[in-house]
Amino acid sequence: MRALLAALALTLTPLTALAEMAPREGWSVTPTTKGYDQLIADVKSAAKANKMGVVTQAGPTGAAKSRGITIPGNRVIGLFNNVYAVNILTLSTAAMIEAPVRVYVTENADDTATLSYKLPSTVFAPYVDEAGPDLAKLAAELDEIFARIAADAAQ
Repeated sequence: MRALLAALALTLTPLTALAEMAPREGWSVTPTTKGYDQLIADVKSAAKANKMGVVTQAGPTGAAKSRGITIPGNRVIGLFNNVYAVNILTLSTAAMIEAPVRVYVTENADDTATLSYKLPSTVFAPYVDEAGPDLAKLAAELDEIFARIAADAAQ
């Protein structure tokens, strides 16, 4: 019985993983007509064009494949800029745990990809009481930059 449940779970896992990202409060979710690899490349280009650096990248797709497991593509890309890092750090040491701000590229069942991210204003909101209104202002500026990155990458 246990083996049957494990096999069923493994069978259903890829199907569940194919569920597309749904809109949610405090997030930007941008479905595109682009393929997964193309969207990743375009996010990196858009970040550079908007003066944000690619700081981190991670995703389970390649490692799963090396284990014989096929899952839809998904990649988390951390984007930030040292000017914002220094400015935020002067306001709140704790807030820097949120940097870099991450964007999430997910592969859809129809071979398109979606770009999602938590709005920087949402990410940094828990620290505004401690850091003051200047942090909210910086986060709002980052909201605009990330919106441009998403728009540029999606077109």
